[in-house]
Amino acid sequence: MSHRLAVALMVLVTLLWSIAGVVARHLEFAASFEVTFWRSLFNALALSVALTVMRGPGLWSGLWRAPWPVWLSGVCWSVMFTAFMLAITLTTVANVLVTMAIGPLVTALFARLFLRHRLPLRTWVAALVAGTGIAWMFGQEAQTGLSPTGTFVALAVPLAAALNFTVMQHVGHQRAEDAVGQDMLPAVLIGAMLSALLTLPLSHPFQASTHDLGLLALLGTVQLAIPCLLVVHLSRVLAAPEIALLGLLEVVFGVTWAWLGAGEQPRASTLLGGALVLGALLANEVLALHQSRAMAR
Repeated sequence: MSHRLAVALMVLVTLLWSIAGVVARHLEFAASFEVTFWRSLFNALALSVALTVMRGPGLWSGLWRAPWPVWLSGVCWSVMFTAFMLAITLTTVANVLVTMAIGPLVTALFARLFLRHRLPLRTWVAALVAGTGIAWMFGQEAQTGLSPTGTFVALAVPLAAALNFTVMQHVGHQRAEDAVGQDMLPAVLIGAMLSALLTLPLSHPFQASTHDLGLLALLGTVQLAIPCLLVVHLSRVLAAPEIALLGLLEVVFGVTWAWLGAGEQPRASTLLGGALVLGALLANEVLALHQSRAMAR
């Protein structure tokens, strides 16, 4: 795959991810945990079909014998799937996406904490600025009487994503040393199944209409299963800073879709906090990409 095609596909991934908010705003009766359950269930069904075709029937027997990194990654995926949709039902799409955008910085901090990776000064500065932006959003919500619960729940997504990526980095390091490949793709399926199982008891009584089920099936397959499979494949072609940088487009796309498709105009506090977070991330990732290219030359 050429680099240009990989970049185009990564843009497509962020575009697919970004439709979650606007689609969720058009649900009729489904709410809260029921939304998460149906989305995770349809995601699990789509991944089951896709991975069975890709890996063969041995996928299922190997799933239960998978080592601890695969299951830990699956738990992280489960938290990400569950917390994201729950947060969307509790606060604005813009708040959720801006909060999630700190994921690359949290990942860098986790890599320093657990993998002893050295972090450049630019990453520490970016983490401080991004943290200030999130704190500003929390403070403004509290002052205006709005509940910060949704933003707080959304914080679970970048934290789980950071731990997930740290585990995958650990597996990748072992693979380089031992020349033993560990298939981490089934972890996404484990996460979807765990999310559906955990939210099933909390989803009663079911209220989703046929219209809602159609939209949730769209979210589970097109918005989640397909881009997750794509991004795992693209991680073999694109450098991590490039993926993180292109991933920021999800915030731009998602807020735009919610504004145009659901009339959800972001508040001034969200725009200011988002500007701090995205500005810090953009500067950090651009400098990292420039440095990696300079070293390559």
